[in-house]
Amino acid sequence: MAEILILYYSRYGATADMARQIARGVEEVNGMQARLRTVPPVSPVCEATEPAVPESGAPYATLTDLKECHGLALGSPTRFGNMAAPMKHFIDSTSSLWLTGALAGKPGAVFTSSSSLHGGQETTLTSMMLPLLHHGMLITGLPYSETELLHTTTGGTPYGPSHLAGVDSKLPLSDEEKSLCQALGKRLATIAKQLNNT
Repeated sequence: MAEILILYYSRYGATADMARQIARGVEEVNGMQARLRTVPPVSPVCEATEPAVPESGAPYATLTDLKECHGLALGSPTRFGNMAAPMKHFIDSTSSLWLTGALAGKPGAVFTSSSSLHGGQETTLTSMMLPLLHHGMLITGLPYSETELLHTTTGGTPYGPSHLAGVDSKLPLSDEEKSLCQALGKRLATIAKQLNNT
């Protein structure tokens, strides 16, 4: 089966919930499978280390996960209108893949969560698109034929799904947010399948 890598960092769980919804959408496409991976947090303390396997949730991503995927959904919470440091740290380690063009021509998409509705969701999404473009990936967003984009009062952008987590980061995904995540997964998997068959 062809795989879509859903690679995310999640501090309070919302971005992980979005990743699982995207995986549901991916697996609606016949012959496509989702591979969920995360990245470890970073620390300003040099001696701080994380175990090789996280205590819960998805395994940590490796460069092999990126190399083997047929498409990529990249997700991060919003940090001052940008992707979180752990995701940026991981992306910065992918130079060897860039040198070989391992991701060139593969479809890529992005998703995010923030505590406030105008907390920089769209700039975070574009910040994650930039390294994907440098890798030669084909960026896909969400078209307005996904009518939830027209009616949502929570998250959702044409650049990719987003989530309004609330000031305490405890708001669950809304129905519109879930639907848009699933739509992105299905769209990404469909495009990857079409590209893989040509």
